[in-house]
Amino acid sequence: MSANLVPLETFLNLPDHARLLGLDLGTKTIGLALSDVERQIATPLETIKRVKFGLDAAALLKVAAKFEVGGLIIGLPLNMDGTEGPRVQSTRAFVRNLAPLTALPIAFWDERMSTLAVTRTLLSADASRAKRAEVVDKMAAAYILQGALDRLMRMEPPDTEEA
Repeated sequence: MSANLVPLETFLNLPDHARLLGLDLGTKTIGLALSDVERQIATPLETIKRVKFGLDAAALLKVAAKFEVGGLIIGLPLNMDGTEGPRVQSTRAFVRNLAPLTALPIAFWDERMSTLAVTRTLLSADASRAKRAEVVDKMAAAYILQGALDRLMRMEPPDTEEA
């Protein structure tokens, strides 16, 4: 396991005002979402069209640097029964290749149902098929990131006082 692939709790130790970047890795695109500096709200940011790993990673790390991101939350597309299929293997391979290129901590977040939930929301908002296709990936990234942010807010902050 890579040194920067960490459990979610590690993000409790990030410096104040360090944003998190959420990723929804697809075969054709990477949806990105950004947290606010208080790490409470996830906002859809952009979608990167996938070309090849080196270019994809460079585009991703450029966005991370631009927004002074403190860590990455990557959606892990588990099967509905919790097992790992080919999409999980692909996601893990992407992270294995990305980890040596950055010092940022990286955590996985179970993304089951994220695209479905976002698509349902867009349908209920009467978004056209073209509009849904344009925004679904970055909205799924926001859904993934918001789940991780909500979990972090429920966790105990690290104890900084000595007993």
